[in-house]
Amino acid sequence: MSGMPLIAGRLRNEAPLKAAVHRQDIAAKQKLLERLFTFAFSGLVYPQIWEDPVPDLEALALKPDSHLVTIASGGCNVLSYLTANPAKITAVDLNHAHIALTDLKLTAAKRLPDYRSFRRFFHGADSQANVELYDRLLASSLSPATRAYWDASGLGRKRRISLFARNIYRFGLLGYCIRSGHLVAKAFGIDLRGLMATKDLEQQKAYFEKHIAPIFDKRLIRWIASSPMSLFGLGIPPAQYHDLADGEPMADVLRQRLERLATDFSIDSNYFAWQAFTGAYPEEHADCVPLYLQERHFDSIRARVDRVRTVRWSVTDFLDRQPASSVDAVVLLDAQDWMTAAQLNELWQRLTIACRPGARVIFRTAGRASVLPGQVDDAVLDRWRYDRNMSAAMLAKDRSAIYGGFHLYRFES
Repeated sequence: MSGMPLIAGRLRNEAPLKAAVHRQDIAAKQKLLERLFTFAFSGLVYPQIWEDPVPDLEALALKPDSHLVTIASGGCNVLSYLTANPAKITAVDLNHAHIALTDLKLTAAKRLPDYRSFRRFFHGADSQANVELYDRLLASSLSPATRAYWDASGLGRKRRISLFARNIYRFGLLGYCIRSGHLVAKAFGIDLRGLMATKDLEQQKAYFEKHIAPIFDKRLIRWIASSPMSLFGLGIPPAQYHDLADGEPMADVLRQRLERLATDFSIDSNYFAWQAFTGAYPEEHADCVPLYLQERHFDSIRARVDRVRTVRWSVTDFLDRQPASSVDAVVLLDAQDWMTAAQLNELWQRLTIACRPGARVIFRTAGRASVLPGQVDDAVLDRWRYDRNMSAAMLAKDRSAIYGGFHLYRFES
């Protein structure tokens, strides 16, 4: 019974997600998987967004007059994009929990007294002082819907805002998935946190090969990974599961992606690795955090938060309401992996109308190839130029390491 408020909230949130995830021309088993995913995805999924904002900003090349449209997700990148000083950001998302988290981060950047309190709120996110600051300084400045979300009870009958007294990164669908991964590794006698004690890339690679890689050869792990449901905790729907596998055993694909996360970037600078292997940001590396949490950016972000608008719509619906040639940049995350050809065509038709010449669109894919060729009409896609070299370069810089492809398209006319 203690989970009923959370479940009720999820059921109210399912309707707009169904149109995005559910497909009509698939077998009954696949339909069931998609409905299970919709239920799982309708609550908080990403306490931290899992796309690296540094290559995003390089690819987007934002200018002072740019209007950026982005899927909100956990809100980290929305605030991080403000470091580039765009004129306007619109953050859209169908998930009410992600809109509420983004709104909370924006309000905190504006209303909390200083960087120290802001960092404590979203870095450790594990202090009762955060809840007290919410009640005293933030709650009254939130929209009614966002305040209702954080004041409502979740599992355990505690207010959702209490997650910031218990390390919110341990919660949400992704947080539970990471914690489950640690429990499985522990059952095999492996402490994933040991990776963080390594001193350089060579030691990171040695630790991964000796301690972590063998887990993916276990029969139990290979059996679990063979089910699309095993990746629901990563926010990966059934359709994207098959793109990610691309004909390989999923356990092998996961090992390859985790190896890149663990060994391609220095532990000192990769906060995605810290979240994956410890469930927290490091205390000893001050800048091993998202851009929005770095002290050098705090004042500029605080001064620009009013440039951000959050909207609970799909990207396609939002673009349909925009004047022609009014958008300069769009971030689609990996949402297109979920879409049918009809949905992709509708989206790119709207993009072609709403974007200015020279506009840039970036997105990621579970597989290596862009999902657009062969699905989006040539008459539409021919008006966009795919920047293959920049796409490959940005994928190589993406510290999250979970995606198979990073893609940049430029609107020509």
